[in-house]
Amino acid sequence: MTTTRRTLMIAVAAIAAAMPAAAHDYTAGDIAIGHPWTRAAGANGNGAGFMRLQNRGSQPDRLLSATTAAARTVELHSMVRDGDVMRMRPVQDIPIPAGGSVELAPGGFHIMMLGLTAPVNQGSRVPLTLRFERGGEVTVELAVEAAGARGASHH
Repeated sequence: MTTTRRTLMIAVAAIAAAMPAAAHDYTAGDIAIGHPWTRAAGANGNGAGFMRLQNRGSQPDRLLSATTAAARTVELHSMVRDGDVMRMRPVQDIPIPAGGSVELAPGGFHIMMLGLTAPVNQGSRVPLTLRFERGGEVTVELAVEAAGARGASHH
């Protein structure tokens, strides 16, 4: 291999390593985790994590918990109708059926981050470790969108 070609290959590898993953996707066992995101929020406030969990396996799985240093407490939540009012409720886990998917989105299942330890600014990323019953643990990065965002933009 020539010196020029080796230098070019090293440069291309360095550029590729410095770029964020285009798909912004992760896996944990048979679970594909797509486009994890959150909204900008101030320190001591609350935030929520959203993403798509797709089970590509033949066995059901469950999201059991999540942790991050960015918040004092992290809980799994759902939204339930209580009369004419939608209320947030903690849940023990979020089931993911075999061959199915679950969307963690505003107004539905989500990961609640209570007592943010620092501001979460638009354009930054928040590390979040997810723990699945079968898929084990994986750390993802929540892309921080605008405070009122209703969905993830594709970075």
